[in-house]
Amino acid sequence: MDSSQFDAKAIIKSLPNKPGVYRMLSDTDEILYVGKAKNLKNRVGSYFRSRGLTAKTLALVAKIANIEVTITHSETEALLLEQTLIKAHRPHFNILLVDDKGYPFILLTDHNEPGLHFHRGSKKKKGRYFGPFPNAKAVRETLSVLQRAFKVRQCEDSVYNNRSRPCLQYQIKRCKAPCVDLVSPEEYAEDVGHTRLFLAGKSNDVLEQIETKMDQAVVDLAFEQAAEYRDQLLFLRKIQEQQFVSGHQGNVDVFAAELTDRGCCIALLVIRDGRVLGNRQFFPKVGLEEGAAAVLEAFIGQFYFGQRQHDIPNEILTSVGLEHAALFSEAFKHEFDTVVRIAHQVRSERRSWIKLAQTNAQEQLIMRLNHRQSMTGRMRSLETELGIGSGDIKRMECFDISHIQGEATVASCVVFDETGPLKSAYRRFNITGITPGDDYAAMEQALTRRYEKLLKSDMGLPDVLIVDGGKGQLGVARGVLEALGIDNLLLLGIAKGEGRKPGLETLYVNDKDHTLQLEKHASAFHLLQHIRDEAHRFAIVGHREKRQKTRTGSLLDKIPGVGDLRRKALVRHFGSAKGVQAASVDEIMKVKGINQSLAENIYEYLHNA
Repeated sequence: MDSSQFDAKAIIKSLPNKPGVYRMLSDTDEILYVGKAKNLKNRVGSYFRSRGLTAKTLALVAKIANIEVTITHSETEALLLEQTLIKAHRPHFNILLVDDKGYPFILLTDHNEPGLHFHRGSKKKKGRYFGPFPNAKAVRETLSVLQRAFKVRQCEDSVYNNRSRPCLQYQIKRCKAPCVDLVSPEEYAEDVGHTRLFLAGKSNDVLEQIETKMDQAVVDLAFEQAAEYRDQLLFLRKIQEQQFVSGHQGNVDVFAAELTDRGCCIALLVIRDGRVLGNRQFFPKVGLEEGAAAVLEAFIGQFYFGQRQHDIPNEILTSVGLEHAALFSEAFKHEFDTVVRIAHQVRSERRSWIKLAQTNAQEQLIMRLNHRQSMTGRMRSLETELGIGSGDIKRMECFDISHIQGEATVASCVVFDETGPLKSAYRRFNITGITPGDDYAAMEQALTRRYEKLLKSDMGLPDVLIVDGGKGQLGVARGVLEALGIDNLLLLGIAKGEGRKPGLETLYVNDKDHTLQLEKHASAFHLLQHIRDEAHRFAIVGHREKRQKTRTGSLLDKIPGVGDLRRKALVRHFGSAKGVQAASVDEIMKVKGINQSLAENIYEYLHNA
């Protein structure tokens, strides 16, 4: 339907006074906005008032060509359907939750000698899960503390099962090497028990048990062992002082929103068993929502009901009151069979949690805006150096190639906009069909694949293309752009200076005859250095992953009777292809799905091929 033929009054007149979900569509049937309503007729009609509408709402209304509705039995059903549709279609005028990663956990495995592992995703592995933690950094910091305090192993079971001597972790006193029986089962079980109590928030119980052990060691005149217990106590007490510990129990998520005309930050504080495990910040793209309460309500709906991969707490605290708090509670009961209390006006420790979350939201938004301002300033500086108009550079892409003597060649493409690195837009290209080590051919293939795809999509081209290389790579890039008919893109080549020293790079602008030498303290130079280094890092990471994958599977790829599933099972069991090669027939038979005949074939192939 053409927006000029759209008759809002006729559609509103036909709508029922019932709960449901409405979808605003453009003239190309793109979903612009999804909303829920207790009364569809009244809610949809509110968008077409003669006055009192915000600028964003007016912009939405101008694009509406059609409205579709789905009637539901209740407002709760409408809320759940709304979140499903927002996640599926990501409408431009809805608040969008960019970070869709689920919470990470710590897994204490169900094993004779349990190990501690970082875990994210479905909880299929046997063991006890502790968390959730707000981010991966919090998990790794906790694992590091536990490793120093209790020395419980953190290696994978496949590595553990094939150790014949203690690893480096034992040498630096981060593990007691149960893999080679350097610790008694009783002592290791005690360390695991202390770890379990500590993760469950019962650090005082752990301290009491260690104090008792220390006192007994003194009575027994085992002064060296008593000193070890003393050091362990001092370390754990120091950690305990650094943590925000509450006398309250329960699992609580605390949300605070800081909203300005320049941006939005939502801070999440994760409390489990009365302990603050850490915080996490989100910077969602705000849609039609006005005010912190509306933004927070839209965000929380997506966070739990749209994502459906986050841990559900017993209680949710918010920095502002939510209009539909009772509706959310009903939805949690309906969808997850869980009673969740949602509160705003609280006292004591809970009030301090909200204040802490609010402070994080305010400070993080200031830091982000300052960073954005710095990034914008660097772009303006680069525009000045290049002699182009202010504001002409909004998006830049940089390419780099990584390989070792032609092996596992990977090209990277990183993207920067006025806010900095746009990591969701990063891309890697596995380079095939070229002479190993031919960087020019690799760059040509990567650029061709990238810009052929961009030309066919509605993503648009960048304003600046940067290649990490001198005249040769610049010539390759120019050839690709000319072949594709792209003539409105600024091309930069960064050639390394004498001795490859930072600060001595030469910048080629569009062709080899136009060079620019930037001062190493200039903002423009820092920007180019940042994007070049990021492209280099991203390429190296991709190359290492590809090389590791190639080497891991190379010995096993052509074994008769061993397909993908059995190959993965072998690598999982023995840790690597070399581990399989070092195994006996009897050991290979222990792998699920491999009988004696196949084990013998695998052994013969790996030793006689």
